[in-house]
Amino acid sequence: MEKSMHDITDATSHDEHLPEPEINKSPEHAAIVADTEEEHNLTFRQIWKDHPMLIWWAFFYAMSAVGWGFDAQVNGAMISVASFRRDFGYIYEGKPVLPADWQTAFNIISSVGQFFGGFLCSWVADRIGRRPSLFIGVIVCSGGIFGQIFSHTRVAFLMSKIVLGFGLGFYLTIGPLTCSEIAPVVLRGLSTAGINLGIAIGQLLSNAAVKGFGERTDHWAYRAPFSLQLFFVAFLLCGLPFAPESPWFLVRKGRYDEASAALTKLYGKNKNVSNKLNAMKASHLANDEVKERSYLDCFRGTNLIRTGISTGVFATQHMAGIIFVLGYSSYFFQLAGLDTSDSFDLGVGVTACGVLGNFLSWFVVNGYGRRKVFLNGLGILTFLLFLIGIMDVVPSNGAKWVQAASTVIYAFVYFSSIGAMAFVLLGEASTPALRGRTTALATATQAVCGIAMNFAIPYMVNPDEANMRGKVGFVFGGLAAISFVGSFLYLPELKGRSFDEIDVMFERRVPPRKMGQYVIHAEDM
Repeated sequence: MEKSMHDITDATSHDEHLPEPEINKSPEHAAIVADTEEEHNLTFRQIWKDHPMLIWWAFFYAMSAVGWGFDAQVNGAMISVASFRRDFGYIYEGKPVLPADWQTAFNIISSVGQFFGGFLCSWVADRIGRRPSLFIGVIVCSGGIFGQIFSHTRVAFLMSKIVLGFGLGFYLTIGPLTCSEIAPVVLRGLSTAGINLGIAIGQLLSNAAVKGFGERTDHWAYRAPFSLQLFFVAFLLCGLPFAPESPWFLVRKGRYDEASAALTKLYGKNKNVSNKLNAMKASHLANDEVKERSYLDCFRGTNLIRTGISTGVFATQHMAGIIFVLGYSSYFFQLAGLDTSDSFDLGVGVTACGVLGNFLSWFVVNGYGRRKVFLNGLGILTFLLFLIGIMDVVPSNGAKWVQAASTVIYAFVYFSSIGAMAFVLLGEASTPALRGRTTALATATQAVCGIAMNFAIPYMVNPDEANMRGKVGFVFGGLAAISFVGSFLYLPELKGRSFDEIDVMFERRVPPRKMGQYVIHAEDM
């Protein structure tokens, strides 16, 4: 192979077995090259000045994740509300208690709904579009929310919870899927990281709502926090009639006039979108996307590693103990000697640190890249998990405060690194023709891991079971260390790459850890 065809900045990145590309000089190739060059030259300042609607609509779709974050956090927080325990539990030794089996069902049933909702959303989104799919999710979530508010029995409440989870599966699938498709290269990392910001905001609002209403003695101690979820429903319903459909979806359906109109809505009337539209058409045909695809295609050829990366980053979040540390942050504060009310205050502070950390991720995602931020963050989280475990065997009051402080630091690091970067990598590493199905698999990974952790952690922590307390940090520290090794080997650096460039690197089987140094020339496209 001639070196001029593949000039690799790092000699170790060069693979002599990579196939030599044919130089393509067709009009379609010219359109792809021109659009790629234009995207590389586009800056965030230019988008802010000339294409502000790109930012707004990326934000709009990202905010679908607020509902998911709210529900994920309210599950654990609601168990601490005395009125909720009284109405759905029983009195034991003068105090309201929730049955253990029902408490487990309450924690996991939403994830069961999300598992199936994500797969259905993928199927619907690839047939009728991203925008109608989000509308379906909003309607289903509305039904689940009203069911939670007006339920009087455990069975009715659980059925409402699974309906809500089904709709949330639509939220968590459509958000990253659409953000990755409508955003240009310079905005793609920010917009997909915005999904995690939505989750963090939802968790913060959930904690604040429970803190604000949880000490009431009537039904509204828990109905009011559930009712606040209708605000997110109203926000999405007001914006959906005006929201653009994904241009990529419209191109795949051959609806080119509608795709052009969607691009104009995103970029503004002063932008000539014909070049971008032609590039999307050429990329669609070049990648043979006209074929009907199935979930099995996600595991064939180079799609296997792309699917593994897209789903593996979400499994890593759970391996790194996100449910253990953040779900039990109030528990650690109480161990440190704080009363229940103060522990809830600090619980709000923990989620606020998460929001702040996610804002920080916006400044590092394009500057430092995905791989470096993800690996450094995972390394710090591994250290914090082992520290929590070590402090649990140290017989001093100071050790409890170290555990409490570690949960605050953990929240900040998690949301600024692996929490945000997972959604960025999902949007970039997934195959364009299979992005809907890959996103559904990622949603299913989230759901399955959530179910497993919500089953296992109470048995490890509860005093009447293993009573491991903070020593569970050793378990998740070990799992996080294993995840770090896998991430080091298989996590790619895709900063500043167009979708066509990402396709080229995977097709040539460039090792993921070396993609950041791989140079692609115009003739390679």
